[in-house]
Amino acid sequence: MSGQSLLVPGEQSPIRSVPGNIRRPEYVGKPAPTPYTGPEVQTPETVEAMRVAGRIAAQAMEEAAKIIAPGVTTDQLDKVAHEYMCDHGAYPSTLGYRGFPKSLCTSVNEVICHGIPDSTVLQDGDIVNLDVTAYIGGVHGDNNATYLVGDVDEESRLLVERTREALSRAIKAVKPGRQINIIGRVIESYAKRFGYGVVRDFTGHGINSSFHSGLIIPHYDSPHATTVMQPGMTFTIEPMLTLGTHEYDMWEDGWTVVTKDRRRTAQFEHTLVVTDDSADILTLP
Repeated sequence: MSGQSLLVPGEQSPIRSVPGNIRRPEYVGKPAPTPYTGPEVQTPETVEAMRVAGRIAAQAMEEAAKIIAPGVTTDQLDKVAHEYMCDHGAYPSTLGYRGFPKSLCTSVNEVICHGIPDSTVLQDGDIVNLDVTAYIGGVHGDNNATYLVGDVDEESRLLVERTREALSRAIKAVKPGRQINIIGRVIESYAKRFGYGVVRDFTGHGINSSFHSGLIIPHYDSPHATTVMQPGMTFTIEPMLTLGTHEYDMWEDGWTVVTKDRRRTAQFEHTLVVTDDSADILTLP
């Protein structure tokens, strides 16, 4: 484990503007989104629109990741992703979602999820998760990945590699007719081989015209996740694995979630559609 100091909040830059011709999600400027009441199974037309949104989100994340290096601030990562999405006609879904002030989440080291980009400077040996969602064509595409900053210790590097593998295994478990809890069962059983914690209170989710539809995708073997997968269902899988406990604290900003023991954590995510026999990833660059 790296001996680096724990993260503290930095200074946030002013909220970035989005060109007026780009369509906003309905929740922008409101305290919360309108609850989704539509189906979890989407039409082929909606799925194809989500593929466009997912591709832009994936490419925006790739562009931001290109500049990850010691000395770069998380706000600089936000700027790159924001400009890429706007340049491609997409609205950054997180910007204004329940008051979130930035265009992606940057979660460094012990931050499980929802880190707010600010003046924090990435250090050699850090790991950082970028979580990017794009809204275009009336739908969202959501993905994230954890990246190494410079020379990272073996324990952290393996955590990142194995969290990516956990997502891959979970995607392979998606099949129509199976219950949602097979996803968490596969992730949890794999993570336990290495003694990793599996975050329970932050989950994957249904996604379509709504950023979060209400469908919950646990990353542990939940007896309550009995919804049966059907062709056309769209949702995210985004396991968060930790070197220690799965328990967490939240910063005063109401967003930044950190491991209670302050040990490191990694996450990977894709948006998927259930097909007739497996899953199709919608967030490919």
